[in-house]
Amino acid sequence: MTDEEAAAVFQRLPALVNGDVPLVRRGRHLSAAFLIGAGEVAVLATVREGTIADIAVAPPPMRSWRFAVRAGADAWRRFWQAVPEPGYHDLLAMTRFGAARIEGDLQPLMANLRYVKEVLEAPRRAGLGTGGGDGA
Repeated sequence: MTDEEAAAVFQRLPALVNGDVPLVRRGRHLSAAFLIGAGEVAVLATVREGTIADIAVAPPPMRSWRFAVRAGADAWRRFWQAVPEPGYHDLLAMTRFGAARIEGDLQPLMANLRYVKEVLEAPRRAGLGTGGGDGA
């Protein structure tokens, strides 16, 4: 999986998340922009009360964000597999083993950790982890 293919999967987050009523309810206290790094490609996710309001690939410079979750495209591919291998099964496990990095203001992330983890896991639940960004 290339960085661009991983970014294409992240572009599908609004469709994967916004129709999931329990997940949106879980994130209802989060209204913030956060950065998702897919290798060299940055994706800015804007969340408003649990709904993914916007996804911007390669956002313009100086766009603000509260926290960032960065990993290589191969790490995201492994994370999205139907049955991820140890160390890639959870966002915090990926950071523990050096496959991902979290930075910025950790308060909104930690206050909404389950929501953020489930948003980033949404491609796994949709079966997008086995192919490229087109869901094949």
